[in-house]
Amino acid sequence: MFEQAFKNIDDVLWKDAGCTSELDYTEQTSWLLFLKYLDALEHDKATEAALDGKQYTPILDAPYRWETWAAPKGPDGKIDHNTALTGDDLIQFVNAKLFPYLHGFKAKATGPNTIEYKIGEIFGEIKNRIQSGYNLRDIIDAIDELRFASQTEKHELSHLYEAKIKNMGNAGRNGGEYYTPRPLIRAIIAVTAPKLGETLCDPAVGSAGFLCEAFDYLKAQNPKRSTAQDRTLQERTLYGKEKKSLAYVIAIMNMILHGIEAPNIIHTNTLAENLADVQEKDRFNIILANPPFGGKERKEVQQNFPIRTGETAFLFLQHFIKILKAGGRAGIVIENTFLSNTDNASVSLRQKLLEECNLHTVLDCPGGTFIGAGVKTVVLFFEKGTKTRKVWFYQLDPGRNMGKTNPLNDADLSDFIDRQRTFADSAKSWSVDVADIDRKTFDLSVKNPNGGEEIAHRSPQEIMDEIAALDAESAEVLGNIKALL
Repeated sequence: MFEQAFKNIDDVLWKDAGCTSELDYTEQTSWLLFLKYLDALEHDKATEAALDGKQYTPILDAPYRWETWAAPKGPDGKIDHNTALTGDDLIQFVNAKLFPYLHGFKAKATGPNTIEYKIGEIFGEIKNRIQSGYNLRDIIDAIDELRFASQTEKHELSHLYEAKIKNMGNAGRNGGEYYTPRPLIRAIIAVTAPKLGETLCDPAVGSAGFLCEAFDYLKAQNPKRSTAQDRTLQERTLYGKEKKSLAYVIAIMNMILHGIEAPNIIHTNTLAENLADVQEKDRFNIILANPPFGGKERKEVQQNFPIRTGETAFLFLQHFIKILKAGGRAGIVIENTFLSNTDNASVSLRQKLLEECNLHTVLDCPGGTFIGAGVKTVVLFFEKGTKTRKVWFYQLDPGRNMGKTNPLNDADLSDFIDRQRTFADSAKSWSVDVADIDRKTFDLSVKNPNGGEEIAHRSPQEIMDEIAALDAESAEVLGNIKALL
């Protein structure tokens, strides 16, 4: 039933003039899902209070509750379409009254970790893009059928929502930045092995895939949790930061659907924080992240970092090292050119990583791991506080071309996880002694001594020559077509 509801919602959004891509579909579904979830949460809290003989004060005032404006019910328990807003009346209410009211919660909230603050932040950052009030009414009717009552229902909803995020990743534009393949995330979490009571942070949280999977991992590893442990897991374990509005909203909704009531996600530019201001209370046991690469940061942002570079991912890596506790662990996805770039910033950063941390594992991912992204990536696993002596490399080779129809799966990574425990050598894995690394370049290129494919970085001239050849080929094909016409 839930799957059909999601399909119906997408079908309606596809027809609406205000929504043009999967990114818009997910954004618009998210704010409506959030309000439906909030309604379910309010009912649960009211029931709990009644059982304890207490009075519950709802978060939202009566006119702005889901059951008032979105889904007023008749005696039969179905939406009463005689009193429910629709058409222009619905659009006017949502845009002129509902969104401003909900945005106002940010100023009233007691702190950033409250549900009230999240309400205010979300509705100050996104807009209703649905232009037709009749389309919006159809979507509300579909969303009202969704239930958050049981763990099974939440699990199904989270699974469907993950599928929407994955579709965003495949949607071109900048959708790929919202989706890290979940099998890769699970492998990174298996290697970093979080424990209950440790703090985890993703300062480039995106759609919160790392935090959601870490939450599931910690629950599975600790099935007999006490009430106090559950509260710690809910409130004081998972943290994230996100710069972009859409990703922030999706991260909040994704974590809520996974069962985290008031996610500790802050809407901020992580790189705007000065590293000199980081104190021990700001540090974490584990950092899990796939920071954006290829971005360029302004000069004033670069001033916050000891190694100045415009490359976003390299600034994030410095931030990760700084906010790790001594003995803290990290699993970081980064473009594979980081291992061999010869510019001063790259060389300095590799030196810093090797001298301040134990870079014990590098997982080399094949092309196509990230659907829609043309870059090749590696995953760096390191612990802060001791120098690197040896680096264990693993060259992931699923034995097939990766793509939308052949994505990465958990089985592809099982050999890596097994061998990583003992840093075992194989045809795909080997160790490099840091004493043998060139001290001028600190080059860590993936060069498999066991006959595996060596990653060859082509020169800019070679790439330009290929582009010119392809252009000439295209021109020739177009010439032939014109001749036929």
